[in-house]
Amino acid sequence: MRPRVAEAIVVEGRYDKNTLSRIVDAVIVETRGFGVFSDAELVSLIRTLARARGVVILTDSDSAGFLIRGCLKGRLAGENVKHAYIPDLYGKEKRKRAPSKEGKLGVEGVPGEVLLEALRRAGATFEQEDAAPVRGGLTKTDFYELGLSGGPDSAMRRAELLKKLGFPARMTANALLDAVNALMDRPALERLMKDAPPPEAPPDA
Repeated sequence: MRPRVAEAIVVEGRYDKNTLSRIVDAVIVETRGFGVFSDAELVSLIRTLARARGVVILTDSDSAGFLIRGCLKGRLAGENVKHAYIPDLYGKEKRKRAPSKEGKLGVEGVPGEVLLEALRRAGATFEQEDAAPVRGGLTKTDFYELGLSGGPDSAMRRAELLKKLGFPARMTANALLDAVNALMDRPALERLMKDAPPPEAPPDA
């Protein structure tokens, strides 16, 4: 039996929708790729869903996916929106003759257990499951104090954290903060960072 997700899930295309619909029972809406950029009615529909039940945005981890995500994030500011990220996995979808331009698998090609984990990490509501662990409360100040922003090694530390969490390398510091807030509180983040390898020192000049 497929787990039921309370929020509507926004994906890029019909193949993504087909894959996800085999894994979860949820309202799934397609952006039709970049079509959402100029489709006011589609944006209005997604906004209505966000207000009624919340939405989870689940796009590919390539540059196009992040453009679509950014568009929706701007147009749905202030609404009940969560962001699910798939890791950078390389390969080719079965239906395609060649890999994508960046060589990364899209939502349609990612294993089902990875998609479920991405939704759980985003804080999606799985009905009739146990209560979610304690999350949130992290701020930009926390990131600064932990060396994840504002320091000479911050970019490298974020890269190590992204790798540790299995998030795509393209994520900005602000997106990472939002994603981490959906997963854990500061003590949990500190424990995770202690387990991560230290950033590599730059080569000598």
